[in-house]
Amino acid sequence: MHHPRKPSPLRSTALAVTAGVLSFATLVRGAESDAFTTILQPTFQEHCVKCHGANGKVKGKVNLLELKSTHDLAAKPALLSDLVGVIDRNEMPPEEKPQLAPESRSALLAALKEALRVSTAVHAAAPATPIRRMNRFQYNNAVQDLFQLKVVVFTLPERMLREHGNWFQPRTGRMPDTLKAGSRPLGKSQMIEPRLGNVGAFPQDLRAENGFDNRAHHLSLSPLLLESFLKLGRSIVESPDFNAKNCGIWNEFFAAPKKGTDAEPIVRRRLRGFLTRAFRRPVDDRLLERYAKHVLARIGRGASFTDAMKSAAAAALASPRFFYLYNRGADGKTAATEDFDLASRLSFFLWGSLPDERLIDLAARGELRRPDALAAEVDRMLNDRRLKRFCDSFPSQWLQLERIITSVPDPERNPEFYFAKYRASMHMMLEPLLLFETILIENRPILELIDSDFSYRSDLLDAWYRDGSAAKARPPTAIPFRRVPVADRRQGGVITTAAVMTMTSSPTRTQPVTRGAWIASVIFNAPPDPPPANVPPLPDDGKAGDENLTLRERFAAHRDHSACAGCHNRIDPFGFALENYGPTGLWRDQYANGRKVDAAGELFRKHSFTDPIEFKDAILTEQDRFVRAFAKHLLSFALGREAHPADEAALDEIVGNSKADDHRLRGLIKQIVLSAPFSGRETR
Repeated sequence: MHHPRKPSPLRSTALAVTAGVLSFATLVRGAESDAFTTILQPTFQEHCVKCHGANGKVKGKVNLLELKSTHDLAAKPALLSDLVGVIDRNEMPPEEKPQLAPESRSALLAALKEALRVSTAVHAAAPATPIRRMNRFQYNNAVQDLFQLKVVVFTLPERMLREHGNWFQPRTGRMPDTLKAGSRPLGKSQMIEPRLGNVGAFPQDLRAENGFDNRAHHLSLSPLLLESFLKLGRSIVESPDFNAKNCGIWNEFFAAPKKGTDAEPIVRRRLRGFLTRAFRRPVDDRLLERYAKHVLARIGRGASFTDAMKSAAAAALASPRFFYLYNRGADGKTAATEDFDLASRLSFFLWGSLPDERLIDLAARGELRRPDALAAEVDRMLNDRRLKRFCDSFPSQWLQLERIITSVPDPERNPEFYFAKYRASMHMMLEPLLLFETILIENRPILELIDSDFSYRSDLLDAWYRDGSAAKARPPTAIPFRRVPVADRRQGGVITTAAVMTMTSSPTRTQPVTRGAWIASVIFNAPPDPPPANVPPLPDDGKAGDENLTLRERFAAHRDHSACAGCHNRIDPFGFALENYGPTGLWRDQYANGRKVDAAGELFRKHSFTDPIEFKDAILTEQDRFVRAFAKHLLSFALGREAHPADEAALDEIVGNSKADDHRLRGLIKQIVLSAPFSGRETR
C-alpha cells in the first residue's frame, strides 16, 4: 500500500544561487523579516541554550550562545544542516523537556532551512569530487573493458549475488519469474570462473562507515600499493591467458602488422585510440610521443611488435591517468565538471568502469553536458548489461549486507540454520538484492523497498518463512529462485527480510539497538553517534533475576544512563518495532519466557504504531523523508564523497522531481545525474 505523490517543478540552480546571495545580503542588512531575531534566537533561548551554551554546558559540542547574528549562523552551514535534521525528526528538544508547539516547530524549521539555503549559496559551495584511485571492483571492470576481455581479471568476493544463466537483461524491462543465483560464500565453486592466470588482486577496499567503498579518503595510494599497481599491470599483459582468444582488441592493437609495413605510423595510430580509452580523454601529442618512442625503442632492440605493445599497455595501466579518478577542470584551476570528467563520473557511477566510445565522442563534441543528451545517455546505460556492476556494488553496501557473512546464530537454538557446511544466510542474503534488481530493471517505485507485494524465494526461504524449517533441496551453488506474491505484509520490502533481521542480531538474541541504528543509517540516512566507550553493552543472557523480563524491560535501566538516553530515545523505537522477528528473522508473538512481545512505539514522535505493519505504514507516511535519504545515499555513491550541506538544495530538487515519476528508481537515478552536484560546476 502506497500513498500518492505530487509533482514538483524543476528549479534553476543559477537562479537559486542568485536568490540566495540576495537573500543573504537582505538578512545581513537587518530587514524587517529578520528570522534570526524574530524566530531563531528566541527559540534557542527558550528551548536550547540550557544544554547548548548556558553555564558552560555544551552538549554535542554545540554552543548556540555563540550565535549572535545572522552572519554568525550563516557562517556555519554544517551546524545549520544538523539543526535542520534534529528539528525535522523531532529529536530536539529532548523528550523529557518542554516541547515546541507544532506551529512554532514549523516556523523554526522553515527559518533554519532558509538560513541553510542562504548559507550554502554564499559560504559553502559543494566540494569537488575528490581525487581518488579506482577501488578493486572498478579496476577489474576497467581493465576488462579496456581490453574487451572475455574473462575476469581476478575473482571478486565482494560480488555477493552471482548470476547464473544471463537472466539480468535490463533492456527487457522485466525480471524473469524463475532464475538461478548464487552467493559469495556458497563454496569455492562460486569463485571458479574464467580469469587471467598468474594475476594477483590487491586487497579489497572496505566500505566506509555509513558509506561506500569508493570514498576518496578511503582510497589512498601508499608507496607499497603503488608498487603493486606497477607489478599488476605487467602481470596482466604477461598472463598466459592474455591472448588473441580472450582479448577482444588483440588484432587491432597487439597483432603485428604485415611484414614490410612501416610500423611507426601504425604504432602511433593504435596508441592514440588505446590511450584515449584508457585515460578517458584524447591524449596530446607530447604524451603520445612518449609512449610511441618507448614502443619503437623496444622494437629497435629486438622485441616483437606484440611484446612492445604489451609493454606500453602495462605502462598505461600503471599510470595515474588510468587508475586515478579526478576532475581537472577546463582551466586547470577550478573543479568545473568538463565533459570528459562527466563521462567518467557517469560511467563509474552506473557501470563501475570506463566510459565507452559513445560517451567519449559526446564529450569530445561538447554535447554530453546538454541535459537532453545526458538524460538520453542515462536511459541508454540503464538498458545495458553493464548495469549489473551497479547492482553488484551499490545495493549490498547500502544495505550493509556484508554483515550477514559473519552472522552465526547459536546452533543449539537454531539447528535448522546450518546444513552440511552451509548456512541459511547464504539464501537469505540474495532476497533483498533480487528485490532491488527487480525494482531497478522494472523501474518500480523505490517505496517498494519498504513494502513490496512480491519477493524472490528459494525452497529453503519458502520453508524458513513458513515454519522455520529448511527445505530438503539445498543446492550449494546455482540456487533456483521463484518470484512469489507476498500477501502477508509482515514480509515484503527489505527491512523485514530474514537477512536484515539475522545480521542485526547476536547469536542468542535480537539486538533492538543494532536494528534501530540500521534503520536510522540505511533507511533514514541519519546514523547515530558511536556509543560512549565507558558504557558496556547489554549482556546477551542477562543477569540473575532477568529471566521473566522482556527485552524492552531489560533495556530500560541501560538507557537511563545520561550519556545514552538521547540516542536511545531516537533509535530504540525503530529497533523495538521489529522485535516480533527473532534472531533469524522468524516471527514470534512472545519470548521464550512466555512474555508478550511489545513492538509499539512512535516514529519521529508523531506516528504511533503497534506492530511492524503499522511501522511500515508510518515510514510510508513519511515517504519523502525516505526518498530523500535514499537519494542522499545514491548521490554520495555517485560522487565518491560524503554528502555536504551544500547538496541540500539539490536533494530538494531531486526529491521534488522524483515525485512526478512516482519515485521510480530509474527516474531517481536520472535526477541524480542531472543534479548540479553531479553534472554542474563545483568549486574546490
